[in-house]
Amino acid sequence: MLNQNIKLNTKVFNPDVEKKSTRLGFGEGLMQAGIENDNVVALCADLKDPTKMNQFADKFPNRYIEMGIAEQNMASVASGMASMGKIPFMASFAIFSPGRNWEQIRTTICYNNQTVKIVSSHSGTAVGPDGGSHQCLEDIALARVLPNMVLISPCDAIEARKATIAIAKTKDPTYLRCTRNDTPIITTEETSFEIGKAQIIFQPENGLAQVGIIATGPVLYNALIAAKKLEESGIKVKVMNLSTIKPLDVESVLSIAKETKNIITVEDHQTAGGMGSAVAECLAEFYPTKIKFLGIKNKFGQSGEPEELAKYYKFDVESIIETVKN
Repeated sequence: MLNQNIKLNTKVFNPDVEKKSTRLGFGEGLMQAGIENDNVVALCADLKDPTKMNQFADKFPNRYIEMGIAEQNMASVASGMASMGKIPFMASFAIFSPGRNWEQIRTTICYNNQTVKIVSSHSGTAVGPDGGSHQCLEDIALARVLPNMVLISPCDAIEARKATIAIAKTKDPTYLRCTRNDTPIITTEETSFEIGKAQIIFQPENGLAQVGIIATGPVLYNALIAAKKLEESGIKVKVMNLSTIKPLDVESVLSIAKETKNIITVEDHQTAGGMGSAVAECLAEFYPTKIKFLGIKNKFGQSGEPEELAKYYKFDVESIIETVKN
């Protein structure tokens, strides 16, 4: 059953559930952060409209910097601004940032532990028809490996807005992973969000769960629909929203593993180095547990609608159900 202790969207299982892209949530959050703090500035690599920085740019033209198609320079400039007391948000497509400018992010931002917020608006296979060249399936791994980096992958637009406002108040280098396409609204304004804290969004009405599903980003919705169908067939599962991948909520991951003894991770990303790897590293050290990884397995993306690609790479609803049953 849906965990209403955290006040989730009661219409999430309806066919007409509201949909909104997480990049729009970021844009709204950036506006709010800018209103609350004059030190918040925005830098963009010639993608103001796609990254949803346009509202901020219109309201605060003197705090918006158009960097042009120069992601490497953008990272270095953002680091310099942070060293002078600003809170820079730098945005591009994930394939370009952190894809193209990873070394600058590493050396000028993370190595110096600067307060820079790196935001992608187009991550994963959800980019769809843009094809394999623009579907960044490696960005979680690229960001996760960097010391000092915080990594957040919101499940919906509301959580993306809350995460944006939250990271504007921290001093850590942070990567916020957003998507282009509209996805279902799972949370509500009343649902709490805290950096570093996972949440159980679906659980058995009574008794212990047999399988734990840990998902990150908008594909959490696939896990939620799968859980409801499994519940109807008599299989008890718990679903965790792991929106903060780093720092990992070790206590919550261990709790669901100890209860279920069986874990499935679901992500729109390479299974190597992604969220599932972070979970596996934790369990290997503290509580060895049987685990299956759903995501992209050592392949590049390709053109197609997001739903088609989720099915092809086997992190759609039916693939989750099949894996749980197996």
